[in-house]
Amino acid sequence: MIAGPARGIHSRRLSHFPLDALNFLLADVRGALGPYLNVFLVTQQGWSQSSVGVMTSIGGLIGLAAQTPAGAAIDATPAKRGVIVLALVVLAFGAVIIFAAPSFWPVLAANTVMSVVGDVFGPAVAALTLGLFTRAQLPGRMGRNGAFDHAGNVAIAAVAGGVGWLFGQRAVFLLVPVFAVLAAAAVSSIPASAINQERARGADKDTPPKEGSGWQAVFECRSLMVFALSAVLFHFANAPLLPLVGQKLALANKELATAMMSSCIIAAQLVMLPIALFAGRKADQWGRKPVLLIGFAILPVRALLYTLSDDSVWLIAVQLLDGVGAGIWGVLTPLVVADLMRGTGRYNLALGAVATAQGVGASLSGLAAGLIVDHFGYDAAFATSAGVALLALAVLALALPETGRRSETGVPLALTANYR
Repeated sequence: MIAGPARGIHSRRLSHFPLDALNFLLADVRGALGPYLNVFLVTQQGWSQSSVGVMTSIGGLIGLAAQTPAGAAIDATPAKRGVIVLALVVLAFGAVIIFAAPSFWPVLAANTVMSVVGDVFGPAVAALTLGLFTRAQLPGRMGRNGAFDHAGNVAIAAVAGGVGWLFGQRAVFLLVPVFAVLAAAAVSSIPASAINQERARGADKDTPPKEGSGWQAVFECRSLMVFALSAVLFHFANAPLLPLVGQKLALANKELATAMMSSCIIAAQLVMLPIALFAGRKADQWGRKPVLLIGFAILPVRALLYTLSDDSVWLIAVQLLDGVGAGIWGVLTPLVVADLMRGTGRYNLALGAVATAQGVGASLSGLAAGLIVDHFGYDAAFATSAGVALLALAVLALALPETGRRSETGVPLALTANYR
């Protein structure tokens, strides 16, 4: 725990570079999997869309069962850096298994384990950020986290595109252990003494604990439940879009499958980087909700635009819009949860619950989109995503209060209506 003002300032100054490096490298670790796995299995291993959907849905749903308890564990443990290192080791082994044995059962087992550990990174990095920086610094630092995360995604997309072109799509998975080692070194370089463990779990000294500051502090917060429902709908609509576009591009250009997927990822990530910085700045000036509404409103437009043309240049251009929604979501989610959970000591538990909701939507959408494509085609899948995205926008606009603006007492306004 930070012992005093002078030490706190010094520790926060030291923590910027390691946290920047960690966000950059974690993006590289995760970016070498994700959509590349789906495209590789469909175009190189001959898997059907339904088989890929079953694999992603099973892995995702099993991983979700552990996500909210994992958030509670991150709240409880001071070894947040160690949790990240352990997750990196497991992720690296899973990627090697996929490289060595890309058949159904090994891939299903590896993907399931990686789904469990992969979702640890978001809450753990957010906890480190809360513990290293003050509340006043948080919006800007979260924006910076997002910017370095997106810069890492651009880097890995470029590297993966080159590796896939030179050595084949399968070789991309060997990048995971390389970047896992680098990420483990980055997180280990953060001094343990610089992390304020109370603040890292949302238990500020200057905020009196609210009644029911346990699990019920999460599940009885109405605004958090609305936000979680929005997450389910948003990610059900958003998650299948990039894999589906990547598959369309790969089927039309099999010899350039990895390069085409890399183009889609780079296009979106180049937009996400400035959007993350923008969202971090405007979250305090405008409030959280207006910024979130911008991100949610882009999604149905993007989904419908995919139906207008199969041209590769058009599809990659439309993919640029993913950078707006995803960039805003990544920055605003930890901020909204921090607003709602301030003083409870259950920040990471709540963030895990929202991530679980997000994962439920994304996991179910993989199977749903696969079935729709197999029976009705790609345009039907895109139109379905657009409809669900409009529903997500309506829920957010009508039911979520502003969480960021503060009353004269300094308490987030949303908290005055959230608890009974």
